[in-house]
Amino acid sequence: MLITVRVLPRSGRNTLEWENGNLKARLTAPPVDGAANEALVALLAERLARPRRTIHIVRGATSRLKTVEIEGIDQEELVQKIPL
Repeated sequence: MLITVRVLPRSGRNTLEWENGNLKARLTAPPVDGAANEALVALLAERLARPRRTIHIVRGATSRLKTVEIEGIDQEELVQKIPL
């Protein structure tokens, strides 16, 4: 499953929330040397109870707007784990 995630690095805490049909991730990590990307994958893996190896950033590795592929999950389960 592909989802669009808007990343806000250097936030006060790590959170996930829905905004206009897209997922918004606030991350404490800075956008340096891939730290924010690693933090995003770790946060999604934790919240969705999935191994990190099943989550890949397929587009936007250097952008705030990213396309993330999550293997083995559907829209219904995603919304259950991260409520609207």
